[in-house]
Amino acid sequence: MPSVKRKFGDLGEKMAEEYLIKKGYRVIEKNYQKPWGEIDLITKKDNVIIFFEVKTRDKKNVEHYSAESAVNKDKIRKLQKICENYLLERRCPLNQLWQIDVIAIAIDKGTMKAEVNHIENAVWERPY
Repeated sequence: MPSVKRKFGDLGEKMAEEYLIKKGYRVIEKNYQKPWGEIDLITKKDNVIIFFEVKTRDKKNVEHYSAESAVNKDKIRKLQKICENYLLERRCPLNQLWQIDVIAIAIDKGTMKAEVNHIENAVWERPY
């Protein structure tokens, strides 16, 4: 049975997915996993593959610990490795445009309303 923390994270991922669909992204895969990490959402928009790391926090704790701060140097290295692995596994062309974005979700547990912060190309300037 999933933990409370896992269920809360799943809720954030669902909210992120709904947000992205409304913004014109096409979800092509969810929760792509390898032993060294996971990508929460993989989308495509304007011929670019966009990998999403989704971080969900309780809104009352955001001041003390932002979701964005969880994407540190170690996490970035893991994200880059798993994204490159995905592209190789799916035999994407070498010139495939791609990037890694972060979606930070702050949920008010009382009202279940969320604030979404979409940080585009969060890992580097331009990977292409």
